[in-house]
Amino acid sequence: MFDYDTLRIIWWALIGVLLIGFAIMDGFDFGVAALLRVLGKDEHQRTVLLETIEPTWEGNQVWFILGGGAVFAAWPLLYAASFSGLYVAMFVLLVAFIIRPVGFNFREKMPDPRWKAVWDYCLIASGVIVMLVCGVAFGNLFLGLPFRYDGDLRMSWEGGFFGLFRPFALLSGLISLSMLLAHGASWAAMKADHVIAERAAKIARIASLVYLVLFVLAGVWLAYGIPGYAISGPVAAGGLSNPLAKQVAVGASWFTGYMTHPAFWAAPVLAFAGALGVQLYVGRRGFGGFFSSCLAVAGTILSAGLALFPFLMPSSLDPASSLTVWDASSSRGTLLIMLGVTVVFIPIILLYTGWVYRVMRGRVTLEHVRKSHNMY
Repeated sequence: MFDYDTLRIIWWALIGVLLIGFAIMDGFDFGVAALLRVLGKDEHQRTVLLETIEPTWEGNQVWFILGGGAVFAAWPLLYAASFSGLYVAMFVLLVAFIIRPVGFNFREKMPDPRWKAVWDYCLIASGVIVMLVCGVAFGNLFLGLPFRYDGDLRMSWEGGFFGLFRPFALLSGLISLSMLLAHGASWAAMKADHVIAERAAKIARIASLVYLVLFVLAGVWLAYGIPGYAISGPVAAGGLSNPLAKQVAVGASWFTGYMTHPAFWAAPVLAFAGALGVQLYVGRRGFGGFFSSCLAVAGTILSAGLALFPFLMPSSLDPASSLTVWDASSSRGTLLIMLGVTVVFIPIILLYTGWVYRVMRGRVTLEHVRKSHNMY
């Protein structure tokens, strides 16, 4: 059976899978919502866009719930530090999540265009906020977050909400925003009426190009302008989860892992290939453009995760308090039981999700919307 350190690596990888699943499955929902008034020039077109995501958005949020639950159960120290220290950011994120279903449901309650416009802008705001805040959170991991542990492992946090919006973190937020706007536009190009799809394909190409430029800029900045973290000294195999039982040196490169393991470069290559695939295939028949966008999303998250490894949440106040894969997990028994549950339920979720999308395949057309909503 798996030893403790192997289980930690497996659960680090599973958290990455869940993050990628959330970004891909929920990312295009938020991207479409954020582009609602850009892609939809009138009420008919906006209804088409909403109907491409309304049947599946609730199911897509399963990945967000799974990710939060997995962090709570597998990485309790990470959950406690992030959810308490980043309370305001989490609250803003949850408000944005709550606004979305309210907007979907309330938008159709009254025919008044002003009423619909209010909820349209609420949906736009919810999409932009989630995409931006998630990217800013990733950026802050590379900068280090202002927390520390005392000798009794009591965590203290020194910093506020607006302190999170530092230049590199904002750049990361813009990468997330442009990437998921391209993802949402690629979905609309595949699923919406051809009139909307042509417009969506153009926006997807522009957004993916902006993403590529920002992604390269962030890589250069990370390599030459932001000191990396590294564990100095040996790591006790199968050690207890005690963040203070290690030493951390600041000043290394965040790309040390890439130099040690050249296979890591496959992640940014995947991101580049996905963004280029959007340029080449979006708007064409089939799902090549959207699939390419999925690859870009997966490659971006993998690139960040591999650069951070083994750090989960670096500390800017006391580097030794940083949380890593080796000292922030639950017990071996908990990780093993959860792995068994995951092996059973993740394939069921994937099969059910695949079946739903197969049933809902095809474009949502303006003719369908006009007939079903009597909007002539």
